[in-house]
Amino acid sequence: MIGSNTRRGFLRTLGWALAALGWDGRARADDGTKTVPRRPLGRTGVEVSCIGLGGYHLGIPADENETTRLIHSAVDRGVTFLDNCWDYHDGDSERRMGNALQSGYRQRVFLMSKIDGHTRAAAAKQIDESLQRLRTDHVDLMQFHEVIRPDDPERIFAPGGSWEAMAAARKAGKVRFVGFTGHKSPDIHLHMLEVARAHGIRFDAVQMPINALDWHFQSFQRRVVPELVKDGIGVLGMKPLADGHALRSGALTAVECLHYALSMPTSVVITGCERAEIVDQAIGAARSFRPLTEQALADIRSRSAKLAPDGRFEPFKVTHQYDGTIQNPQWLG
Repeated sequence: MIGSNTRRGFLRTLGWALAALGWDGRARADDGTKTVPRRPLGRTGVEVSCIGLGGYHLGIPADENETTRLIHSAVDRGVTFLDNCWDYHDGDSERRMGNALQSGYRQRVFLMSKIDGHTRAAAAKQIDESLQRLRTDHVDLMQFHEVIRPDDPERIFAPGGSWEAMAAARKAGKVRFVGFTGHKSPDIHLHMLEVARAHGIRFDAVQMPINALDWHFQSFQRRVVPELVKDGIGVLGMKPLADGHALRSGALTAVECLHYALSMPTSVVITGCERAEIVDQAIGAARSFRPLTEQALADIRSRSAKLAPDGRFEPFKVTHQYDGTIQNPQWLG
């Protein structure tokens, strides 16, 4: 736990930075009752829905038609941000999403995917395969996936590394914006930002776990988020429920978890929705959201503190269970 003065200083610093970016804690909407509010994606000039659909979970339904129904239901009610990855379900998540985005749906969304390759050849191949499966000529945001090893940044930016493929794809119009993701360590995220800066690169977005447990252990929101806000980089929050562990503990409800993540300076909170009732819950949380007070944030953090000290309830930080590129090193190229 941190002291109240430190906590107030942290929130005040974020408030000043967010005000400079035009984010006042109240996501904008055309109609607060009929759509999902939107927020600026850093300094890109683009606004996205404050809730996004996680691509991995969209590959879970046994019936692909159910995936299509979930995507259409969310988009029709105002969700614009769709997450995916080259490796989710061996590409089936992208293929399903690509099919669902036909008949005009592609033009209504901000489409993001991710690649694993660390070499120029592997990354270029994965970018093209993602576009083919998503049935589009470009993605709005492509991210380097699973920056989870201390030397991943050096590999990505090495001569012949994947940054060369990403830069070429962006020049060719296949990619609008570029970011990276990771779930392991704020130190690695900060190192990736440093290496990028040394190469004259400022990312457009960065994705990381944002939840109440994270506040207490290897915290992305305390260490990485302020740096992103300062540089105008879009903050993509994932695992707002700590992959369900926050709920199974009984300490927090799903809506509390979503409202907590939405109260951070996130451009979008990406949440897994493999069933219609979970989509409904996420959209309901977005529409009912009001920034949590400092007291409400403190209460949620107090209830989550006993779960968080050793990372047991954030296994993506302390085990290899969630590390697809550790289990499949061939994906790196």
